[in-house]
Amino acid sequence: MVSLTIDGVKVEAPDNSTVLDAARKANIDIPTLCFLKGVNAIGACRICLVEVKNNPALQAACVLPVAEGMEVFTKSEKVLKARKVSLDLLLSNHDRECLTCVRNKNCELQTLADEFNIRNIKYEGEKIYKDIDDQSVSVVRNPNKCVLCKRCIAACEKIQTVGVIGSTNRGFKTMVEPVWGKSLVDVPCINCGQCIVSCPVGALSEKSEIDNVWAALHNPNMHVVVQPAPAVRVAIGEEFGMPMGTRVTGKLAAALRRMGFDKVFDTDFGADLTIMEEGYEFINRVKNGGKLPMITSCSPGWIKFAEYFFPDMLDNLSSCKSPHQMLGAIIKSYYAQENGIDPAKIFTVSVMPCTAKKYEKDRAGEDAAGYPDVDAVLTTREMAQMIKEAGIDFVNLPDEDFDPVLGTSTGAGVIFGATGGVMEAALRTVAEVLTGEELKSIDFCDVRGIAGIKEAEIMVGDMPVKVAVASGTGNARKLLEAVRSGEKEYHFIEIMACPGGCVNGGGQPIVSARVKNVLDPRVVRAQGLYDEDCDKPLRKSHENPDIQKLYNDFLGEPNSHKAHELLHTFYEAKPKYKEQ
Repeated sequence: MVSLTIDGVKVEAPDNSTVLDAARKANIDIPTLCFLKGVNAIGACRICLVEVKNNPALQAACVLPVAEGMEVFTKSEKVLKARKVSLDLLLSNHDRECLTCVRNKNCELQTLADEFNIRNIKYEGEKIYKDIDDQSVSVVRNPNKCVLCKRCIAACEKIQTVGVIGSTNRGFKTMVEPVWGKSLVDVPCINCGQCIVSCPVGALSEKSEIDNVWAALHNPNMHVVVQPAPAVRVAIGEEFGMPMGTRVTGKLAAALRRMGFDKVFDTDFGADLTIMEEGYEFINRVKNGGKLPMITSCSPGWIKFAEYFFPDMLDNLSSCKSPHQMLGAIIKSYYAQENGIDPAKIFTVSVMPCTAKKYEKDRAGEDAAGYPDVDAVLTTREMAQMIKEAGIDFVNLPDEDFDPVLGTSTGAGVIFGATGGVMEAALRTVAEVLTGEELKSIDFCDVRGIAGIKEAEIMVGDMPVKVAVASGTGNARKLLEAVRSGEKEYHFIEIMACPGGCVNGGGQPIVSARVKNVLDPRVVRAQGLYDEDCDKPLRKSHENPDIQKLYNDFLGEPNSHKAHELLHTFYEAKPKYKEQ
């Protein structure tokens, strides 16, 4: 341990830590902008400057190692002036249309400008307008709002190992963009949106579908159906000032109904349906010598990553559609048939924690009834915006239930939103189906938690089943390379594109770097899902009575011909770069 003094406070810190680490341990606030905990520490923005005794130059605290006897000053006149100049220079070349910015009131640059009492711009200078890249169906890139913090680069390269954006040019002309000036749609972007949740400003955002959904809701000839994903119910409350991880399942159903949706169903039903199809697919592969390990297919960012970087392993992927696409297909087939509604007049809206779902709905093979399974995908953030536009007092809404039949779900469906949740839900069903015996415990805690890669061996009767779980495509890459080389062998693998799973998806409420130093959204939101799972009267997908009814009345049995027509899809290798 190293002893140092920060603003007169004696602090003990590990010898491999930085001054910023030490200050935070002592509850001393040093403002940052380019710093992202555990990912990015480059000292570029100069907002975290501090003064060190006997050192004439100010230092960036995020990259300054602690030293024995060091005396640090974080609020000296010299420090405060230098930080303010750095902020003034950032603002001088920034698109300051704050009122119409997607990050208004949730922008780290805006917050700093307020805290630093910036009331005018001292250094108005030359500005270069750069074209907005909005060709992707998921992510919009506005370089005019970019502050060159490079947090998005770090997330894309270091966490996701996709690396489709980087710094180009030099000096005043520096930009963060894809290689060769290409659009995001022309490079192997997986649409995960981790760049968006890493960005401190409005330089990156989802491509909005709000206007399309309002148009459908206001069209008297359309029957508009909505379904929110599991992870949405433990996150959307944050957009209305509620504590992180608050479960608002009942309020969400009530809000959607008040917005005018004709039916409010639940993607959790689609998750239970996914377990039936995916679980039986795994059982069939085990019994009949099919391709192993079988890998889950619920995360479209992961699927696209596999098509780009692991095309030789596409046969390992489950052929199941993701839960919201399955439910969309059932809405436009079974539900339409049962209620005498022309599927051409049904407009399905998915509320997702994920920006890649916007890409997924347009994939080939996602139109089982002859129409798109899903017509529009809204992120959690977009849905919160629509609720605000509608003038709904979300916090004070009474709790309401989802509509039957496609709104009934089990605890297994709920935990899909957390990394390891799909694996645990599948094991609850697979173990009982294979053995014909009821499990003594259905909590498979070995696959829970936010570790990037988790491994477990589960005894299913007399058969040891080796499983692995990875979240974040960087971790997926490590895991699959070990499988590809023969170093590791598994029966079943779950992969989610976003670190921590869907609770930390690219469409979730954006949490500032400052808050993430105190609360980890991956942990807090996931706990809300596990709590809801425990409170459910039914916790195994195969026990959902409406799932049973769907098979008895319509699908026949899991993996039947009809089920394959409606609920399964295909994958194909993709070239990494498109020709221009």
